[in-house]
Amino acid sequence: MIKASAPAKVNLYFAVGPIREDGYHEVCSVYLSLNLREFVSVEYSDKPQITIMGTLSQAELESVPTDESNLAAKAGRAITDRPLRFEITKNVPVAGGMAGGSADAAAALVATMTLAEVTDFKDAVSLGADIPFAIAGGVAVGLGVGEVLTQVAFPGELHVVLITNPMGLSTGQVYATLDKLREQENLEPESLPLVPTELLSALESANISEVARMAQNDLQRAALWLRPELQETIDLAITHGALTAMVSGSGPTIFAIAESLESAQKIAAAFPHGRALVTSGPGLPARLEN
Repeated sequence: MIKASAPAKVNLYFAVGPIREDGYHEVCSVYLSLNLREFVSVEYSDKPQITIMGTLSQAELESVPTDESNLAAKAGRAITDRPLRFEITKNVPVAGGMAGGSADAAAALVATMTLAEVTDFKDAVSLGADIPFAIAGGVAVGLGVGEVLTQVAFPGELHVVLITNPMGLSTGQVYATLDKLREQENLEPESLPLVPTELLSALESANISEVARMAQNDLQRAALWLRPELQETIDLAITHGALTAMVSGSGPTIFAIAESLESAQKIAAAFPHGRALVTSGPGLPARLEN
């Protein structure tokens, strides 16, 4: 059995452009991988099989598909036609906007390629827009649908508090809501969202307060329109010392940037037990595990 892992992510910056001909949106993302990882083990089997375990609630674990729609299984099938058995250890909140499913797929690709002795696979984006970054890790700018990656130097550590919400949000619904809100307000998005050069400079100099000041997410307004109560989570995190707090990706997880580990722990303590998780970034790329 071959075991691999891959990191979750948050988007420090996420600008959404217009809908493309393929149905996706043109985006500009600044990804931060986290020291919060998904683990996937794979081996050949008589029949396809997926076992789910991990640190999440039983309800979350049971919500992960164990059929051919599972992203890890799709990744395995992209490498080999032979039946595979997967053991997936989930640590990233499900449907939380942190690409836990994409991390599963990235880890599955690394493990299955090793198992099948395949040395190259260049079509990860066909499985999901966040999968190339889950493979790459670190900090990166993502263009296109997020798959055209340029690594960004970040010589520091960013402490992050992840505040979960038991009610998931559909990524497609959040994008559709953003499109609807823009149409109602006659807002035309940039045809090619601009790269946030000042944010990149702040990252390269490890200026955490400036990184927090310039962080933004175009999907946040749509997520808050669908779930207005998320604003209370944002406000509470800031009240307890967060430099900023915002929706992670399409949500509903909120991530707060803290100035230190001690500050992050204080922010997390403001929420009910089990709702807030302290982590940091950047995390390592997808890799094999012993």
